[in-house]
Amino acid sequence: MKLQSVTFDLDGTLLDTALDLTVACNRMLAEMGLPDRSETEIRRFVGKGMAVLVERCLTWDAAPEVALVEEGIAIFRRCYGEENGRFAQPYPGVLEGLQAWRESGLPLAVVTNKPMAFTLPLLEQTGLAGYFQVVVGGDSTPCKKPHPEPLLHACRQLGVTPAANLHIGDSENDVLAARAAGSLAWLVPYGYTEGEPVDSADCDALVSDLLAAWRQARSLI
Repeated sequence: MKLQSVTFDLDGTLLDTALDLTVACNRMLAEMGLPDRSETEIRRFVGKGMAVLVERCLTWDAAPEVALVEEGIAIFRRCYGEENGRFAQPYPGVLEGLQAWRESGLPLAVVTNKPMAFTLPLLEQTGLAGYFQVVVGGDSTPCKKPHPEPLLHACRQLGVTPAANLHIGDSENDVLAARAAGSLAWLVPYGYTEGEPVDSADCDALVSDLLAAWRQARSLI
């Protein structure tokens, strides 16, 4: 089947947002009287949404109490709202790749676990918003990736069949979501993988960047 659409993960695939997240996490931890986390740690913690990021920041010898996590989420939401997009940058090949995808005429969407309140401003601030017909955030559907519903929702919004969609991400969450939705799953090797190395065996293709992805996908269009 020819491709009808392409969906993209955001953090770790389109944008390197680790520094914004690290600053916001450490502001949260400082307000709570807790020690900092390194950017390396934060990169490992990203992947399953804001609540999991906060919980991982607050986990040392044992899992934190629910009340502590809820306090952390409220503080993080405020801090990240002030830091979101300050240092974020597109990865190499992203702008060139998105331009090529757009010129192909295929509809494009973002499917991320980041809440919409942060996703939309981030896309605007980094100049990426105009490339996408649909944006699905972590609170757009009842479930986040690796559940397939965010991808299925994006395909419904785009008016395409999931089997004709290509999803490009950076982690196992993206592969699991795409496969459960019935879409192709391609990975880039440079993003946030929750500490697990990306293996070409885990996906339908491993591509060096978004421009390389476009070149490889031309035969499918």
